[in-house]
Amino acid sequence: MKLTVFVATIATLLLGMSSLSARGEDTERDSRSGEKVYRESCSACHGLGGNGRGQAASTLKTKPRDFTTGIYKFRSTPSGSLPLDQDILRTIAKGVRATSMLPQLHLSEEERRAVVQYIKNFSLRFKERRPEQPISIPPRPPRDKALIALGKTLYKEAGCPSCHGLEGKGDGPSAEGLKDYWGFPIQPADLTLKPFKSGPDPEDLYRTLSTGLDGTPMPSYADSLTPKELWRLVFYILSIATQERPRGMMGLVGEETQGMRVDMRAAMAGMMGGRGMMGRGGGMMDRNMRDMMKDMMGR
Repeated sequence: MKLTVFVATIATLLLGMSSLSARGEDTERDSRSGEKVYRESCSACHGLGGNGRGQAASTLKTKPRDFTTGIYKFRSTPSGSLPLDQDILRTIAKGVRATSMLPQLHLSEEERRAVVQYIKNFSLRFKERRPEQPISIPPRPPRDKALIALGKTLYKEAGCPSCHGLEGKGDGPSAEGLKDYWGFPIQPADLTLKPFKSGPDPEDLYRTLSTGLDGTPMPSYADSLTPKELWRLVFYILSIATQERPRGMMGLVGEETQGMRVDMRAAMAGMMGGRGMMGRGGGMMDRNMRDMMKDMMGR
């Protein structure tokens, strides 16, 4: 009986070691294939060494992420934590609105996952520690005027006007002279303009308020506000976000135009996938034309 238990235990351990080894081999393989994707689709802005100083970086107001520090703005994990792979994937797939970081819709799911593994190699933080558990986002309560009014009070009490201004236009008394972790000037978000960089949904805004934007002056409010208070603040901010960002060429906003010039494949894939004037609902490119463009792009 004891011998049977011993053999079963050894077999389980060996199976576990084999599984870990297989996952390690998969990660290494993804990293190798991710290098090609990175060089073709990311290095122009983020640099071959991942330091955010690619050839196009100097022309951009919103600077490309420096991957060597392992500091990420958009995460589902608490402030100070590494992001989950899924967080990086979300940014790659959805992009960051009003910046040159366009959705990388020309990449397959496999290519996106591979480039995530390659990007993580730029920072020792991913080798030395693991991401913390993601924050919990409670169900969204019904939105009403009372919650918005409470959120307006919280907006002032939490010190938001210091950077974002009383009306949320990003013109608070502390706005001028703000810099990010890397020493670059950074402008507080104009909260009256849609869409927000973190995403269009209320849950995206809740996540940002909870996690903060690491590497920027935007702190986490997870410890200072309760979940109910966070939702009130979310609803108030959404209530003042009444203006659409000015749209330029092909329906792009902000520095998305520069992103299009840097990476035409991502721009065309994004527009054919529903972003900008040439996507769904835009009416400027029918299905046959979209299919033709995809063939030209080799996708």
